[in-house]
Amino acid sequence: MPDILIPQLKQELNLKKLELTALLEITQAINNNLPANALYKIYRFTLLAQLQISRLVLYVHDENWENKVCVGTSQDFSKQPLPKQILEIREITRTSKLNIDKRWRDLEIVIPVIHNNKVLAFVMIGNFNASYSNPEALNFVQTLSNIMLVAIENHKMARQRLAQESIRREIEIAREVQTMLFPKSLPNDKDVAIHASYIPHSTIGGDYYDYIEIDKDQFLFCVADVSGKGVPASLLMSNFQAGLRTILRQTTDLNTIVSELNHLIYINAIAEKFITCFVAIYNRVTRELSYVNAGHNAPILLHENNTHDLLNDGCTMLGVFDVLPFMSVSTVQIPKRSVLLCYTDGLTEVFDADEAEYGIEGTIDFMQRHRFLSSKVLHLELLREINLYNEEASFSDDITLLSCRFK
Repeated sequence: MPDILIPQLKQELNLKKLELTALLEITQAINNNLPANALYKIYRFTLLAQLQISRLVLYVHDENWENKVCVGTSQDFSKQPLPKQILEIREITRTSKLNIDKRWRDLEIVIPVIHNNKVLAFVMIGNFNASYSNPEALNFVQTLSNIMLVAIENHKMARQRLAQESIRREIEIAREVQTMLFPKSLPNDKDVAIHASYIPHSTIGGDYYDYIEIDKDQFLFCVADVSGKGVPASLLMSNFQAGLRTILRQTTDLNTIVSELNHLIYINAIAEKFITCFVAIYNRVTRELSYVNAGHNAPILLHENNTHDLLNDGCTMLGVFDVLPFMSVSTVQIPKRSVLLCYTDGLTEVFDADEAEYGIEGTIDFMQRHRFLSSKVLHLELLREINLYNEEASFSDDITLLSCRFK
């Protein structure tokens, strides 16, 4: 072997040793599951100390481009956005070939870090060991950077998965709690048959229905809808349910019940949340139905001869005013073989391909055509009909149905 090649071989061997040491330090740090900030510090130390790179700037894409490492240069790159010319780089490039501001010339080489065709980062180096002017050495810096940044990306995704799993579990618990709010059984006796259906738009909905036995002659039932969806709506609805049952132990006066519920929602609602509801008390002996409609969709009272009444009277929605500006408790006589359908707006606010709303007219028409179906089948057929009303559409809101068949 010629003597002239020996120094060159020694230099290459030394470089490989440095690269191996750098690789071991980075992989050990990754295996120790260190946080991202610690990995960036080790990465900086490795390139500066082991690979003898004096100037180092690292930009990483994390929603936006962020400067994670800036060392060995008088320029403060932490406040400098990446030039468009650098953002377009997809292979190792010398800055002298780019039409960029001279401040970036402190950094002689730009190394893109790419994983799965996505640019994760740009490594910029300057004033480095002459050995790093060859493509093989620069490729090693690129590979080392790729290993570290992919590890950071994987750790971030793992943390996100854990966070999502935690949220999923919390939502699951909230859903279970919400399910417990609904009555476990509904009456089907000589006087009345009540049936309810609930379809949440998301995992947790903001609709609610209830049935509460007051005494052997009277019972209360209601349907309610919280503005919005998800956990906040569910929490407010649970507050509403607890308040309703507590107030009902003290009084059966609907004026008082609704006024107190309004105050409860007003002081507990967050942001611009409010509740619409229909609440009624039925007397089995007198066949009188007293009700308050608090800004809710009007229930349909369908008579045996297929005529109908809409139960609209009441007050404004709950939780908007500290004191309700008006209140009306109405009482209607319920003829035999009448059917009352209470529902939330997810039922009627369905549109066909021509943007025509199914609406209350469509609901009344359906009830008149199918009034003699059993309550369960009636609900299923109604839900099927609105689903077919626009086959391309999915339900955009929670849907709650509560039908009361008076015998």
